[in-house]
Amino acid sequence: MTEPREVDLKIVGGTVVTPTGTRRAGIAIDGGRIVAIAEDSLLPPARETHDATGLHVIPGLVDTEAHPGCYVPLRDDLATESIAAVTAGVTTWGIHAPQPRMGDPDFVEYVQKEDVGSFHDVIDHFTDAVEADAAVDVFATYMVETDQHAREIPEYAKDHGVTSFKLYLQAMSPEAEPNWPGRRAGLGAGFDDGVVYQVMERTAELGYPGVVAMHCENWEIARIFDERLRAQGRTDWATWSDRSPHFLEAQHLRQYGHFAEYLGCPIYVQHATTPETYREILDLRGKGVTCYAQTGPHWLHFGKEERNAWRINVPLRSRANNPNIWRALREGVINAVGSDHVVIWGDSSYENCYNENIWELRTGFTSRVEMLLPVMLEGVHRGELTLDRMVKVACENPAKIFGVWGRKGALDVGFDADVVLVDLDRVVHVQNSMVQTRSGWTVLDGRTIHGWSVATYLRGKRMSKWEEGAPKAEFVGDADGRYLRRVPGGQPTPHQLEEVV
Repeated sequence: MTEPREVDLKIVGGTVVTPTGTRRAGIAIDGGRIVAIAEDSLLPPARETHDATGLHVIPGLVDTEAHPGCYVPLRDDLATESIAAVTAGVTTWGIHAPQPRMGDPDFVEYVQKEDVGSFHDVIDHFTDAVEADAAVDVFATYMVETDQHAREIPEYAKDHGVTSFKLYLQAMSPEAEPNWPGRRAGLGAGFDDGVVYQVMERTAELGYPGVVAMHCENWEIARIFDERLRAQGRTDWATWSDRSPHFLEAQHLRQYGHFAEYLGCPIYVQHATTPETYREILDLRGKGVTCYAQTGPHWLHFGKEERNAWRINVPLRSRANNPNIWRALREGVINAVGSDHVVIWGDSSYENCYNENIWELRTGFTSRVEMLLPVMLEGVHRGELTLDRMVKVACENPAKIFGVWGRKGALDVGFDADVVLVDLDRVVHVQNSMVQTRSGWTVLDGRTIHGWSVATYLRGKRMSKWEEGAPKAEFVGDADGRYLRRVPGGQPTPHQLEEVV
């Protein structure tokens, strides 16, 4: 009887969370992929063995919304922030980027309309940056804003492997908004409903996994609240939320959800934070629209009344609203979580960002990617959702929706060996000194989190570890990230999109 072939690595002793359930098992890894999941004694011999006794073994997180390169050159951002991501358990990033922020070395701080060209001109810069500087695997979501972008969507899908497109709806009308956020974030043209219509029309024609992601927040109305609140002399931090109330999120979804219904375009609602929005989501689904929804750790964990509420778009809601978000996530109204990670321009230190006056406070929530898994694990600890559900919304559903399922999002034979070891019993009193992000601080500072990741593997290579007694997780990998192409024109099979709830 011949001995079984030796594999690269096996992880033994842990409790593995797979699409078919949670069980005590080991994982065998070879050539960067999972080749077996079985009782430890049944695994083949391995050149290296890692002991996960007492730990839960989950897939690497698929974070479908991150913005490296938004305010500083992409390569510089990837060099630090992808390390923060993988050390925190994220192994796949869906990077949302406008055309002028796709890695072109000629970085323009304030983008003008004439700076916005075709994504054909910048995709090579982007993929080169990812494969030279990223510590995570990356797929792209183009932030589109011109008729040319819309017309070229079939080419972007075929030539670039890009099948997801972002409509940053709050930035549609720069002429109407004196504090328009677009130019510094890399948008320069602004756009109208004609662009929205064409983007949805062309994306619908792609077939699976074509999807349009939407930031729903009507700033054309928010500017009125902005003016009134300033006139009232409001400077407290809750003012930022009061300038963009619930209905501005829900109204945008109703308006553009109608386009999606008419055109048969799948849509993905970023930052779904309000009961009013959830009613719109359910209404669209009832009409046959493929409508997915996402939320993030900051909306789940913080409230606008808190001392460290900070600014973010869409804004934090009342602490009393947080149970509504958890419930929507638990019950399948919300299908996914994402970090929306970004680090601001210039000096991103706490001292430079902080201000008692909300209008002078720098838009924040730095290190969002490093709070994604901890906040979700805290939710598991508090009974807000099960560990299986957490893996569904943080790994499996995002991979299925965005077309990287089969490689990412699950611990299953044939999938990339993106693995996170989680200690559900570890109690972490978060300190700024623990983070990897270049800003050096986190709004979780001073909070207690129950459960934390203690190791991350990207395609079978250990990228981070947090050894017992060490003050923080340590990055031990390299810039091994790969660009992930997606193939348009397919029909979703039951295996691909089964139970995306």
